[in-house]
Amino acid sequence: MTVPADWTTPVVLAVLFVSTFVRSAFGFGEALIAVPLLALIMPVTVAAPVAVLISITVAAVVLLQDWRHVEVRSAGWLIASTLVGTPLGLLLLARVPEGIVKAVLGLIILAFSLYSLFGRHRPALRDDRLAWTFGFGAGVLGGAYGMNGPPLVMYGTLRGWSPQRFRATLQGYFLPASLMAMAGYWLAGLWKPAVTHYYLVALPAVAVGIVLGTLAAGRMDARTFLRCVHLGLVVVGGLLLLQTLL
Repeated sequence: MTVPADWTTPVVLAVLFVSTFVRSAFGFGEALIAVPLLALIMPVTVAAPVAVLISITVAAVVLLQDWRHVEVRSAGWLIASTLVGTPLGLLLLARVPEGIVKAVLGLIILAFSLYSLFGRHRPALRDDRLAWTFGFGAGVLGGAYGMNGPPLVMYGTLRGWSPQRFRATLQGYFLPASLMAMAGYWLAGLWKPAVTHYYLVALPAVAVGIVLGTLAAGRMDARTFLRCVHLGLVVVGGLLLLQTLL
């Protein structure tokens, strides 16, 4: 699928606006929207760095607003265990068929989210003792497929964080993780002029997306926010299974 050159920039702006709005409102999800759609109209080697730059921007803005709500201990455990899990993810990428991993992950996410939505007793974690397992899982999936988000979102919902605490703590994780990813792209020679161009052109749309997403998050009570997060995970799990089938 190709898009005429004259339409490339408006399509990029629309995709990045929607993905930024989702990320600002719920704290996650922009990469799952931005990278696949941008890859339809540009090389992945451009789409992925652009998405990471947007991730850094959103995380920095949210943290400037809500840094007091960051669960520092939780974020620290998640980041440290992610660093341990990432090399295993790279090994997984080389040794295990992608379809198997995505199918298992999709089933786990769907089962967790559907049970959390409709089960009588919602699972919960009262402290950070198991944070390292979710961070390790995020590192494995991030190293293999760039999909750090689902284990982190599952952990945040299990801890029962408020919407502000949920969004802020995830950004406390995503900011250093995205900075490391961007450094990796730079060292690999993937920081091309097109990456800078699309990032700068998209900044006004990204700014509007951040403002509207933040306003949307502020209007949701904790129950509505949590339900939307689980519905988002259902979509993620369903897409992973669909990718496997296709």
